[in-house]
Amino acid sequence: MKGTTLLALSIFSTVFLSFTPLNKKYIVIDAGHGGNDHGAVFGNFNEKDITLSIAKEIQKLNGNHDEYEVILIRNEDTYPSLSERTNQINTLNPEMVISLHVNTSPQKETSIHGTELYVQNSEESKKLAGKIYKKFKVRKIEERSNLHILRETKAPAVLVELGFINNTADRTYITSENGQKEIAKKFVDIINGN
Repeated sequence: MKGTTLLALSIFSTVFLSFTPLNKKYIVIDAGHGGNDHGAVFGNFNEKDITLSIAKEIQKLNGNHDEYEVILIRNEDTYPSLSERTNQINTLNPEMVISLHVNTSPQKETSIHGTELYVQNSEESKKLAGKIYKKFKVRKIEERSNLHILRETKAPAVLVELGFINNTADRTYITSENGQKEIAKKFVDIINGN
């Protein structure tokens, strides 16, 4: 009887463990701003809402993945401080960090448009930027050591300005349901190495 119980337990453990990823990797998506910090604003549109909506869509599209899990720094309208964000990231020790933002310029309406990427001084961060460059209309890639999220994050990280909120074409795209789904799908492809 004792032997049968041990055998059953052994089989159960083997089966259970074979379905449990032991070394699940994390991908962190940081939706910029939040709470009282609206970020860039144009009319009724707020950067904090756009970034959160796209972050949630990335997590949703990713679904339950065997190899990694997409973790959102915030999944509601709250404002984790910059140090809270980087502390959480460094505790998770993720494969990559993508910080989502929306750009603006001093003019009420600007002709400047497109994605801007800011990277760490590391090969892995620059490689990640290269993958994003292939998927998006990137107008510039720049190394920045003065941005907290890039400076304090130990994992490969990029800060992505998705478009200009005060450019009509960019604003229409990044605030539309289709645009946000398309942006999220591109990031999921990047995460999956496609």
